Amino acid sequence: MIAKIQDKFKAVFGGSADMYASAGRINLIGEHTDYNGGYVFPGAIDKGIVAAIRPNGTNKVRAFSLDYNEQTEFGLEEADKPKQAWACYIFGVCRETIKRGGKVEGFDTVFAGDVPLGAGLSSSAALESCFAFAINDIWQNGIDKFELAKIGQSTEHNYCGVNCGIMDQFASCFGKKGCLIRLNCKTLEYKYFPFDPEAAGYKLVLVDSCVKHELASSAYNKRRASCENAAAAIRKNHPEVEFLSDAKRLWLEEVRTEIPEEDFLRAEYVIGELQRVLDVCDALERGDFETAGEMMYQTHFGMSKLYEVSCEELDWLNKLARKMDVTGSRVMGGGFGGCTINLVKAELYDAFVAEAKEQFSARFGHAPKIYDVVISDGARKLQ
Repeated sequence: MIAKIQDKFKAVFGGSADMYASAGRINLIGEHTDYNGGYVFPGAIDKGIVAAIRPNGTNKVRAFSLDYNEQTEFGLEEADKPKQAWACYIFGVCRETIKRGGKVEGFDTVFAGDVPLGAGLSSSAALESCFAFAINDIWQNGIDKFELAKIGQSTEHNYCGVNCGIMDQFASCFGKKGCLIRLNCKTLEYKYFPFDPEAAGYKLVLVDSCVKHELASSAYNKRRASCENAAAAIRKNHPEVEFLSDAKRLWLEEVRTEIPEEDFLRAEYVIGELQRVLDVCDALERGDFETAGEMMYQTHFGMSKLYEVSCEELDWLNKLARKMDVTGSRVMGGGFGGCTINLVKAELYDAFVAEAKEQFSARFGHAPKIYDVVISDGARKLQ
């Protein structure tokens, strides 16, 4: 991929450029907790975005997406927002850097990615983090990694219409090979946890349903609003509650009759998930993969029945995993399609993958894609 990007850059713009990369991410557990001020447990993976970037001495950005085989040009003022959705991510990063007092001038770029689109591995955060890191490096803006992650998050909010939490961008910026990151999304305190399932006789594998249901963004924003409504209701009795992460299950019960049932169910899932993240971290510190796996199944149940972001294909994959004695399985990412993440004993891996491919194809008319997960580094300059 690096060679293809370099060749395309030379063909389109002439000469060479500095190379930057950032990673997609998995999240072992802690879904929809980030925007509720809670804990998440992600890691960067060995699939991401790579970009060739070179200042061009103008006030225009000229960008070529290798994956879309499309080129565009835009300025750096607010009115210059490009029409292409993919270009809005780069434009947004430029604008959010400028808003923070950073220097951004025109540049030429060719980029591509090997993060599977729609699989819940956060290709958008990888793109944002790659360009945030590169712009900061090229113009020596001295913006720290926390703020680079926030630049990506603000890009989603202000230029791409998704009111997301900080987890995806944080994992892309702070990812560390061989480690998962327990992140408190309220305080941004974080801790690296060494994670080597293979040494313990397990493998981590994603089964991609290759399904992405429509309305995911609007449904995501609606669920966030439900959580905020529930937190606001609890706050009347308990003023210290800023986010659902501050609330106790009992306090949610107190307001059950005051909020819509839908809001109650969403909040019930989140409060349970907040505890599961801590339980999984504790289990992994003890080397207890079985407990971690059982928590993953509980998360899937909550996402399917309480948060209602699963779908038929993902529920089917989760049931197959349980039937085949897979240690842990759940829908990963925002939901409405994408992948299940599965913690599988090494000796069961081949049989599980074969069965998933064969049975899923028979049921849904197309094969799922299989991605083995390698925990890797986040945003960086390539030497």
